[in-house]
Amino acid sequence: MMISKNMEAALNEQISLEGYASFLYLSMAVWCDNKGLSGCYQFLIRQSDEERLHMMKIFEYLADVDGLALTPGIQEPPRQFKSVQEIFKTVYAHEQKVTKCINNLIELASKENDYSTQTFLQWYVNEQREEEALMRNVLDRINLIGDGPQSLYFIDKELESINIQAATAEAEAE
Repeated sequence: MMISKNMEAALNEQISLEGYASFLYLSMAVWCDNKGLSGCYQFLIRQSDEERLHMMKIFEYLADVDGLALTPGIQEPPRQFKSVQEIFKTVYAHEQKVTKCINNLIELASKENDYSTQTFLQWYVNEQREEEALMRNVLDRINLIGDGPQSLYFIDKELESINIQAATAEAEAE
């Protein structure tokens, strides 16, 4: 099965977006590590790895459908952030952007009667629903904790706990 050039180009744009997300979350993780926020660091490293996995799934899919995956030039992400709160608001906004792009890909696949790509993209639909719910949960917890003098400590502990729960769930799913 061959994929259309139009769909191939759109999936390559998604590769670039997923690659940028991986680098963005990695940059955020480094910032957190520099601030002594090991729970946030581990959480964001895990998110960075996930985004790279998302990118690689598209590479593999394009190979399966006789397409050409392009290794993207990744724009350098910011290195400095105002706060942990800003980081997670940015992550949530980025995940919403990715969801919109996935929906646009499905719309394109539908217009082209590309049922294989539609089926492939369903995994991303489910993944994005989970990602957005997770980031909303993180933001809700950060908002509950507030921004008092000890808030960073408690935010870091919450993220460490969420990360452990996610790792446990993944291990059980395998």
